[in-house]
Amino acid sequence: MKKIAMLLVLIMVATVALVGCGSDTPVNENTTSNGSEAVEVNNEVDFNKLVQVKGSDTMVNIGQQWAEVFMDENPQAQIAVTGGGSGTGIAAIINGTADIAQSSRAMKDKEKEDAEANGYELTEIIAGRDGIAIAVHKDSGIEEITMEQIKDIFTGVITNWKEVGGNDAEITLYSRESNSGTYAFFKEFVLKDEEYAQHSMLMPSTGAIVEGLKQDVNGIGYVGLGYLTDDVKAVPVAKEAGAKSFLPSIETINAGDYPVARPLFLYVAGEPQGVIKLYVDFILGSGGQAIVKETGFIPLN
Repeated sequence: MKKIAMLLVLIMVATVALVGCGSDTPVNENTTSNGSEAVEVNNEVDFNKLVQVKGSDTMVNIGQQWAEVFMDENPQAQIAVTGGGSGTGIAAIINGTADIAQSSRAMKDKEKEDAEANGYELTEIIAGRDGIAIAVHKDSGIEEITMEQIKDIFTGVITNWKEVGGNDAEITLYSRESNSGTYAFFKEFVLKDEEYAQHSMLMPSTGAIVEGLKQDVNGIGYVGLGYLTDDVKAVPVAKEAGAKSFLPSIETINAGDYPVARPLFLYVAGEPQGVIKLYVDFILGSGGQAIVKETGFIPLN
């Protein structure tokens, strides 16, 4: 009886192995030594396709890291990531010159209509979250700021640091250009759709804002958390005068304490298929979300 039982066990093990080898299931996820998810696919996935990812400058660094790790785990995959701003990425997905748009703002109704007119029904995917840091030079004397003061500074109502507890010095404004998702989000959410001050310096990238602030003790700008450096610090923000102020962090954003936060979006034409689906699944999985955290953004879980 023991021999028969052992034989049955061996037959079952062999059967499971054969089923695993001959399965039609396209994806089989295994955990690699670094804790990310390795994706095995069958021959139905065409890795010869170059996946073009375009859009948000806020997301370009995280997008490049997602792509690098995914291609390390899937050597046949080809992912190209470029920035240019959320508006650039959304325009590319609308006109069919990108496979994935990275955007730090939600698409506008008009953009969705334009996509539909071109035959694309877009899928919106939230890939992480970002806190927008109100950034100043490391030697700035500003200890905290309110949402109303930020609005007044960037709309030109407040022009001298002494009006918000700082030195008697003219404030220099560093902003993104109008095709930036961060520009649009900040204008809508913080400025309440009022116009930026005319003396705002419109910078081509978040990195350019950081470089400007490094050299300007009287400057102020807004950047994603992943762009803060030893030379550029975040100012604690209070929702209103008299309220407690908070620095942006995973904890304060998830708790709803830090007020300037937003989702990070991916847009795909139709439902993700093939290598694009594998890539999106990787981003939303444990490996991709670990990269979200490592790059200074807020993971979904």
